[in-house]
Amino acid sequence: MSNYKTIGSEQLVDIFKALANSHRLKIYNILTSCCTPGTSCVSDEVFSCCVGDLDSQLDIAASTLSHHLKELHRAGLINMQRDGKQVFCSVNPEVMKQLQTIFSSKLVGAQL
Repeated sequence: MSNYKTIGSEQLVDIFKALANSHRLKIYNILTSCCTPGTSCVSDEVFSCCVGDLDSQLDIAASTLSHHLKELHRAGLINMQRDGKQVFCSVNPEVMKQLQTIFSSKLVGAQL
């Protein structure tokens, strides 16, 4: 049996709501750039990105970026850590692994 909590239906809804926005999906894709498609990030390989670096890759206001990051964090998709004036964001590897398991399973409906 796994030693991590599985994603419940309510959290899945929050995840899909968060990723339904094109800006949040782009942010999440940038943060998952450390992973080869079809694989998952190992916690010591997780790509971390400064919010300022994300800002330069997106054509949105800083306040809008902050809102999108908050929504991704609230859904459990990303981790955020402050280091002085900088805030670093990274993909939550546990949630990513669980999502990959759900989507790779032939019994998706049984897991909800």
